Amino acid sequence: MKYSTCVCFSWSILTVAVIPLSLGEMYTSLLNVKQAISVERKLIDYLKTYIDHESERLEDVKRFYAKVSDLHTELYKGPATAMANPLVAFTLIKRLHSEWLNVVHSNEAQENTQALRSSYEKEEADLPKLEDLQGAAQGLMRLQDVYVLQVASLVRGLFQRVTEGQPIDIYRPAVSVPLSGDDCFLVGKVAYEQHDYYHSVQWLEESVRLFRGAGGEWIPENAGTLEDALDHLAFSHFKTGNISFALSLSQELLHHDPMNGRVLQNVEKYERLLVRSPPLSITDHGLKRPTSNNLRTRDTYETLCQTQGSQQMHFKNPRLFCDFFTNGNPGLLLLPVRREVLSLQPYVVLYHNFITDTEAEDIKTTAHAGLRRSVVAAGEKQATAEYRISKSAWLKDSAHSTVGKLDQKISMLTGLNVKHPYGEYLQVVNYGIGGHYEPHFDHATSPSSPVFKLKTGNRVATFMIYLSSVEAGGSTAFIYANFSIPVVEKAAIFWWNLHRNGQGNEDTLHAGCPVLIGDKWVANKWIHEHGQEFLHRCSLNPEE
Repeated sequence: MKYSTCVCFSWSILTVAVIPLSLGEMYTSLLNVKQAISVERKLIDYLKTYIDHESERLEDVKRFYAKVSDLHTELYKGPATAMANPLVAFTLIKRLHSEWLNVVHSNEAQENTQALRSSYEKEEADLPKLEDLQGAAQGLMRLQDVYVLQVASLVRGLFQRVTEGQPIDIYRPAVSVPLSGDDCFLVGKVAYEQHDYYHSVQWLEESVRLFRGAGGEWIPENAGTLEDALDHLAFSHFKTGNISFALSLSQELLHHDPMNGRVLQNVEKYERLLVRSPPLSITDHGLKRPTSNNLRTRDTYETLCQTQGSQQMHFKNPRLFCDFFTNGNPGLLLLPVRREVLSLQPYVVLYHNFITDTEAEDIKTTAHAGLRRSVVAAGEKQATAEYRISKSAWLKDSAHSTVGKLDQKISMLTGLNVKHPYGEYLQVVNYGIGGHYEPHFDHATSPSSPVFKLKTGNRVATFMIYLSSVEAGGSTAFIYANFSIPVVEKAAIFWWNLHRNGQGNEDTLHAGCPVLIGDKWVANKWIHEHGQEFLHRCSLNPEE
């Protein structure tokens, strides 16, 4: 089976300097999301200062109120002779002329508010953009789909799927963070605006339920209301053909907003439609999940992600084995690497404890400044894509001594020449919210691919290093070979992308499954054909 060239490359541009840092990409890297925590801490401090100043202002207002109230309770209700006192009369006139004016028209409240706004604006450049909110919402929906997560459980802060009618934990976090009605409304609204009513119905139903449970009361930090959620949910049901639900929700909305002309028209329209045809009975299972323009192997891909490397039939192959491996290299004789052969076709090997904790941290820290949105090949150019959510940086040998050490160790294990340009610079990748990379080939499948810009042939092999662990998700799935590999911290995976005759091995179609829980970092070393002529020889069999 041939795979579309628009999704078949994992190539990213060779120098990060030419990739502009565009707005709205915080969600594509968990490192950036973590950095946002420090920004919110500053905002908390600004808000505390505002509260303190406002409290002082309100204390002054309460003091003035108590003073005036006491006068009316004790002095002005006393003998009439009290008003004959010129001092009493003077203070009354002064108070009514200027003191009340100063209290009512005080600029202190505005000054406090302006100070808070100014402080907020100082941090605005580092705050998430609308694209980040939309990307984060899409990440949640991606996790919902790939791992078959129940929306009602996600709303309670749980990661569960329904198996044989019972909710089963996929992962139980140490701390559960429930979502609010407004949280669910924004996720549903993102789906709604993309005409994705499969997701909008599920998330907006939870939003309506939570808003109802809160009495429909609006709070300042909310972007949506019960009325907003009802409005969007009603139309979502209409678009899925569930007219009776759309009518019921619209009628509920009219109780809150009886003069809404648009909703009144919708009610009339729904009533006419129901007269013409009987109402449909649609459940969640009747909703149709949107198809993917890029992902042609979705069912296999998602099944492999869900099983998270536990394909027992594959790993029971008696020809697969583990050993201590030196590759005949003297540098590994005293400290051989624990090798686990995971697959013979394609040939995929896992090297345990390939990298140390210190080396992994060195690589991640060095990459921080260069991280940019990961790109994919689009003809002869590169572009961002929703089927790859991560940020990446490219490290030369000179970036840090650890980079050179890793290159040397990769060369010892593989027996290949990995020096640039025969090997690309080390690519370091950090995944974002629901970060993933849908099925693709590492090798080029088109002569116009930017892979050939190095003029050293195609990518003959891939060496991928896990720089971190994750709690759930993030497996590497080989689609046609039908197995997946969970993230193994400090380990590395090696596979051949090309047959010995130079043709691409279609069994290497692979994917990075969405990260469910955790901060996934990997480093990729792509090795090219040229420079390997006497290290990885061609076969005499042109079909091999």
